[in-house]
Amino acid sequence: MITEKVISSKPPHILVFDSGVGGLSIVEAVKKAHPSYRLTYASDNAQFPYGTKSESVLIERVERVLSTLQEEIAADIILVACNTASTLVLPKIRSHFTQPIIGVVPAIKPAAEMSKNKTIGLLATPGTVERQYTKELIKDFAHECDVISVGSSELVLLAEQKLQNKPVSLAVLTSITAPFRDTQNRPDTIVLACTHFPLLKEELQLVLPNITYWVDSGEAIARRVQFWVNKLNLVTENTLATASSSANGVSIFTKQTAETELIKPTLNQLNLGLVHYTEVS
Repeated sequence: MITEKVISSKPPHILVFDSGVGGLSIVEAVKKAHPSYRLTYASDNAQFPYGTKSESVLIERVERVLSTLQEEIAADIILVACNTASTLVLPKIRSHFTQPIIGVVPAIKPAAEMSKNKTIGLLATPGTVERQYTKELIKDFAHECDVISVGSSELVLLAEQKLQNKPVSLAVLTSITAPFRDTQNRPDTIVLACTHFPLLKEELQLVLPNITYWVDSGEAIARRVQFWVNKLNLVTENTLATASSSANGVSIFTKQTAETELIKPTLNQLNLGLVHYTEVS
C-alpha cells in the first residue's frame, strides 16, 4: 500500500530499474524533465534479457531484486523501465511495496491518435507482442487502426552493443523491420515498445525513412513521475532552490562484466558515473 509522506527538503529520489541498459532512455527523459531529481539506475544484467524468462521466474526475480535495492537505497519512487516486466509483474508486486511503482507500457494510445492513415507499426520484444496486456491496449485504444506487430529480441542486443560503442548493422535492422515495408498499407507511425529501442532510433529512421511519427513512453513516464512527486509532497520551493541542476546519481548492476565497463562513458554523460555492483542470489 502506498503511504503519504510529509513534505521533504531533499530532492526526490527515483529508482529506475531495467534488466539491461534500455532503461537509460527513460533516465534521459526523466532527467530532461526533472534535472534536479536524484536518480539511481539499476540493471539486473545478471538475468538479462527478461524477454526470454517465464512469468513465474520474472515475478519472483523482479520482486527479489527490487526488495534488495530498496533496502540499500530507499528510493521515494520506483520506476520499472522495462516493458516486459511492466506488462507482466507490476500488478502482482505493487502490493508488496509502500512506494509507488511506475511501469512502462507500449504507447499505443498516443500512436493511434497521431497516425494519419490509421496504420501503426508495433516494435517490441516477442513477449510484449504476444502478451494479453498488449492485445488489450490495441483493442481499447487502436481498434480503428491496422496494427502491424514485429517482435524482436535481437534489437535489444543491438541496442546494448551500441552503448558499448559497437557498430549497428543496418542490414540486420532492414531485415527485422521488413514487415513494415512488405505490406500494402504501410504504417506512418511506429511504437517503440521496448525501452531499448529509442537507443536505436537514428538507425531505425535510416532504414524506415517514410515513417512520420516515432512514439515511445519517455515523456509520459516523466509526467507520471511528477504526478507522484506532487502527490507525495516530495518537492518544496526550498528543494528546488538548493538542488543542483545537474544532480548526480549512481548506477547499480547485479553482475560485474566487461560490458558494464564499456558503457561507463554513457553513464557519465547522464551523471550516473558512480557504479556499484550488488549481487542478488
